[in-house]
Amino acid sequence: MWNGINRRKFPRAKYKCLIYIKKKGSSKSISTYTENIGAGGICVIIKDNLILFQGVNVELFLEQDDSPIKCAGTVVWVVKKRPEKREEDYCYDTGIEFVNIEERERKKVLNVVEAILKNKPELLDKQKSM
Repeated sequence: MWNGINRRKFPRAKYKCLIYIKKKGSSKSISTYTENIGAGGICVIIKDNLILFQGVNVELFLEQDDSPIKCAGTVVWVVKKRPEKREEDYCYDTGIEFVNIEERERKKVLNVVEAILKNKPELLDKQKSM
C-alpha cells in the first residue's frame, strides 16, 4: 500500500474547483476540476497525458467570486486510468506541484484545506452545489 500521504509537507483535502492548466510553450489550455488540493499542489484527472516533470501554468479558481490563483507548476506524478466503458478513452490521474506561488496565494489554499479538514459546513455546502 502506498504511504505517500504521510510524507506530504502540506495536507490535502478533497475539493472540487475549476482549474486551467497550460503546458509551457503551448497555447492549448486544459479545463477541468480538481480532485483534491493542498497548499503544495493539486490532483486532477485529465484526458491529456502530461509528461513527468513537465512545466505548466496553473489558474485555480477556489471561489467563484475571487480572482484565480495563478502560478507555475510541475507535473510530479501521472497514473494512467483504465476507462470504465470500452468506448471511453483513457484518462490520467495527475499530480501537479505549485512552483513560484505567492505566499498569500498559498495561504488562501491552506485556509480552504484547513476549513475542509475541520468540517466547516459553509465550505462543504459549496462542494454540493458544484
